[in-house]
Amino acid sequence: MSESCWDYPRPPRLEPARRRVRVLDPEGRLLADVDPAEGRAWRVLETSHPPTYYVAADALVPGAVRPGQGSSWCEWKGQASYVDLLGADGRVLRPRAAWTYPRPTPGYEALTGALAFYPSGVRCLLDDEEVQAQEGDFYGGWISSEVTGPFKGAPGTLGW
Repeated sequence: MSESCWDYPRPPRLEPARRRVRVLDPEGRLLADVDPAEGRAWRVLETSHPPTYYVAADALVPGAVRPGQGSSWCEWKGQASYVDLLGADGRVLRPRAAWTYPRPTPGYEALTGALAFYPSGVRCLLDDEEVQAQEGDFYGGWISSEVTGPFKGAPGTLGW
């Protein structure tokens, strides 16, 4: 089934993930593996963006992340905090590899504490399909074969 990101709503819609979500670190260690029946992964659909996937914090391997530096503001979901990805030995593999909403705005409460990983810094899979990263260094959408663009994020798309 194919869906266009231009059919996604604004404000964004939050829904349970329909596919198995897996995240692996750059060394190949499995960080999260969530079956859609578990209800511990979600996707956010917003006009002009590929879906952003979130996994519940308790679905992650213990000790995989720590609070990182910085924060950002989403007009829909509120204040986001960044997290660093740690290797099995505790060293930082990727600073700001993901973000989380400790206290999301009404309508997005299911995302409380869940993490959205940038597929540019880790390996992300939907079922057995490895996703591609959304262009740019701010958005963290997951581009799979089921979604079509064009997508916001590349140079020249800021004003979309």
